[in-house]
Amino acid sequence: MLIKPFRILAIFLGLLAASLPLSLSAAPAPDPENTLYLDLPSGRVVIQMLPKTAPRHVLRIKELTRKGFYDGLPFHRVIPGFMAQTGDPQGNGSGGSGQQLKAEFSREQHLRGTVSMARASDPNSADSQFFICFAPSPFLDGQYTVWGRVVSGMEFVDKIKAGSQYNNGAVSNPTRIVRMKLASDIKP
Repeated sequence: MLIKPFRILAIFLGLLAASLPLSLSAAPAPDPENTLYLDLPSGRVVIQMLPKTAPRHVLRIKELTRKGFYDGLPFHRVIPGFMAQTGDPQGNGSGGSGQQLKAEFSREQHLRGTVSMARASDPNSADSQFFICFAPSPFLDGQYTVWGRVVSGMEFVDKIKAGSQYNNGAVSNPTRIVRMKLASDIKP
């Protein structure tokens, strides 16, 4: 009689399925306090911040975001196949918020969608400017503070207006941030 072994197998598989999570591929729910909405003219980019990796940088980005610092700022330096940079109220790469941050270098890699702080030659000169990588850039690893990752909307980052190849990626009539908000600060 073969029916009994199949019945035992079906019961076993049912119990096994009941003990598993609903979806093995489900990602953990995002933390609204560490999720940024970067709204561009083409759409919304969602950035998951990494407070365990770069706690001081994440705190500063949150502080500036809550003040509306990034709203309307241009992507002043955009190099196709490399990165798009913003966060300068002067719009030319020479400005900032006036508060430099000590580097928080880590083992995080600069991959497509990595969000990292821009800086001058001094490793501790990051301020408010940051960039989003279009492609893996391993030569940046361990030299720039990674503080976030794009988790959705990278197709909108790809639409940011590119800069001049003859002027280090400087952009005329640049794409601007419509607004940047923390998910936790948006009322339902």
